[in-house]
Amino acid sequence: MSGRIPEDFIDAVLARTDIAEVIGARVPLRRSGRELAGRCPFHEEKTPSFTVSPQKQFYHCFGCGAHGTVIGFLMAIDRLDFREAIAELAQRAGMTLPEESPQGHESGTSLAALYEVLAAASAFYRKQLRHHPAAAGAVEYLKNRGLDGKTAARFHLGFAPDGWDGLGRALGERYGADLLRRAGLLAGDEDGRGHDRFRGRVMFPIEDRRGRVIGFGGRIIGQGEPKYLNSPETPVFHKGRELYGLPNVLRQARNPHLLLVVEGYMDVVMLAQHGIDHAVAVLGTALTAEHLRAAFRITPRLVLCFDGDNAGRRAAERAVDNALPELADGRDLRLLFLPEGEDPDSLVRRIGKEAFLELAGQAVPVSQHLVDRLRNSANIATVEGRAQLAELAKPLLQKLPAGTYRDLIVEKITGFVGRSGLNPAPAGRASPAIPRIAGQRPSPVWRAILLLAHYPQLVGHVGDLTLLTDTHSDGVDLLLRLLATLRELRQPRLDLLLEHWRDTDDGAALSSILAHSELVPEELASAQRELHEIIERLLSQAAQAQRRKALMHGVPPSQLDAQQRAEVLALLKQRGGAPT
Repeated sequence: MSGRIPEDFIDAVLARTDIAEVIGARVPLRRSGRELAGRCPFHEEKTPSFTVSPQKQFYHCFGCGAHGTVIGFLMAIDRLDFREAIAELAQRAGMTLPEESPQGHESGTSLAALYEVLAAASAFYRKQLRHHPAAAGAVEYLKNRGLDGKTAARFHLGFAPDGWDGLGRALGERYGADLLRRAGLLAGDEDGRGHDRFRGRVMFPIEDRRGRVIGFGGRIIGQGEPKYLNSPETPVFHKGRELYGLPNVLRQARNPHLLLVVEGYMDVVMLAQHGIDHAVAVLGTALTAEHLRAAFRITPRLVLCFDGDNAGRRAAERAVDNALPELADGRDLRLLFLPEGEDPDSLVRRIGKEAFLELAGQAVPVSQHLVDRLRNSANIATVEGRAQLAELAKPLLQKLPAGTYRDLIVEKITGFVGRSGLNPAPAGRASPAIPRIAGQRPSPVWRAILLLAHYPQLVGHVGDLTLLTDTHSDGVDLLLRLLATLRELRQPRLDLLLEHWRDTDDGAALSSILAHSELVPEELASAQRELHEIIERLLSQAAQAQRRKALMHGVPPSQLDAQQRAEVLALLKQRGGAPT
């Protein structure tokens, strides 16, 4: 399971939570047989195709394929991360969430106190921008950058006076120096009072997706280094995870069609002033996998914006390498390179909203960028060049999660190097194969996985399947791991299984299969009969394959006697139903 929360605690939260109650508070539901139905909150529809199963503690949309547990629903609908979703459900259930680390309780410090003092600091900085005698320089700086007062107020911009203890004196008596230091607001000797971390700077409050202040970025006025200064890591602020401007995006659109990921605070602010309200920024660091996961929780489509110079292109290559493990099916990642010497702030002021959006619409899909990058690194007109391209491609393709997207990129690169030259299976472990649906006839393995996921109590009716391990059929390894996991769970339940496999390759493979949950029988007895037939068929085919192998192992067909040849021929005729 995800995060540092104990599995026992997650199980207890799920046991005390009714998915129908949680979803029913957000989506009008009506009874439809054993399940509840309503209009899907994740896509526009006129006819209800969204169902909630109180028995399975699982939701599924027959229209868009969205599905998951109550935890996944809160993460999707409220843009929460895993820990935040657990915290909300725990609060509903009257439970106390275990602290992620002991830092939050040292010296009596709680996370709530940190949020409170950071909000007070933000109010202090905003007041200084309006009233401090030295704020004229900050106001002039913002005006020279083209920023108007309405936008500055919208993003809660402030001013940190150029003194050593302005904030400390204003908030120290109420909150104490220790709390101010833990919130990243004071620096210096921990044995003494310390001094203000931010001095002589325009202040940009950094808010989490709920709109709570978690840290600050400060831009120096005039000369000095560093030009931008961020809060240090604290129990509530992690620079490699947060995206500046995210609350502004969510205030404008609950389900934004895309996110434009830029590099600077002023880029986000100026784009918003020009009516482009779907931009977020990384916080003075390279784009990380956690940044991407946070962004993909908001929308499946991202456009990464980079300067057109060499530094921007190097940053793009690092971003692509970090992004590859996050490119699951259904996600669209594109790269936008700006004209050299321009950033989003300067460019939108020069060309305006419509021209900027037109340029963003020409962003290059990361798949095309990846293929072009590989082609430009080798001369594919020669055998040696194609071999070099294959070797360069393998470590990149190994990072991609299993699925259709990865298969299509492999197919594209295979067109240059040939199938035999490209084997991108990760070293040391095979990517979990996702059983395919062949037209309207899904493979027996695929059906078995789907039935067991929806009716995990049937695990007790499945015997020893070790005979299948040598069949090399697509999805058999996943089926065997599914059975092993269900037998290990305290209770064989779909929601517990999904949370146990959250953020794993097996979880991603299972999720792809569960997108077709409409194919599951409504009655347990029907599911049990079908599963029994599938297992018997798989075992029979495995036994036949094993017998064929035993008969023909190391023996030319001409050396078989008449009875053995007849048996081999009979087995070969029966092989037509082998699973794929």
